Amino acid sequence: MIDIKGIRKSFGRLEVLRGVDLNIAGREVVSIVGPSGAGKTTLLQVMGTLYRPDAGELRIAGTDVTRLGAGDLAEFRRRHIGFVFQFHQLLPEFTALENVMIPALIDGRSGRAVRRRAAELLDLLGLSARRDHKPAQLSGGEGQRVAVARALMNEPDVILADEPSGSLDSRNKAELHRLFFDLRDKLSQTFVIVTHDMELARETDRTISLVDGQIVPPGGETIPADETTETGSEA
Repeated sequence: MIDIKGIRKSFGRLEVLRGVDLNIAGREVVSIVGPSGAGKTTLLQVMGTLYRPDAGELRIAGTDVTRLGAGDLAEFRRRHIGFVFQFHQLLPEFTALENVMIPALIDGRSGRAVRRRAAELLDLLGLSARRDHKPAQLSGGEGQRVAVARALMNEPDVILADEPSGSLDSRNKAELHRLFFDLRDKLSQTFVIVTHDMELARETDRTISLVDGQIVPPGGETIPADETTETGSEA
């Protein structure tokens, strides 16, 4: 599903990712963990095609996205990648149903089929009774589930989640974690989750540890950086 080879990314003189190799299979729920400044969010944003890597290859569902132009890349992102953020980032002036519909509307689709799919997703996530509520009328857990429904709207190959339960209380956090695995089982969905929550990480199919912009093998150490190289202040 996702094949990463030799990915490097710098911001000015700061090298954040230093030759990352990673393969994620379809239907996997994978967590990425590591200390603050390790490069976790940068890696997720590269996978999400929000940042272009400085070097390396990134294939998603068989497409080498590093070779796509800006327009084709934006279209690929809309149709193949869903995003869930720590703070759900729902648009406050729209209802839950309308928020879920937004990715399809951006993709140029409209009409009854879009509204019906959005309603079906809210029902799947236990939110059919909240479809006409605006974000301010939803609990934190409900808002995050609406954000998950929005991420699913265009039937993406993979959902990338950045600290998705970081702002939730323990009950809503547990419910969100169960939801990821339910969606994998029901929809064959692939998830890549950046998290500081080690309880969630232990539940995932595989945990990737990132330190100083490099993946740490299980029980291993990172390759020492060259003394002249500055490393990771990105999350």
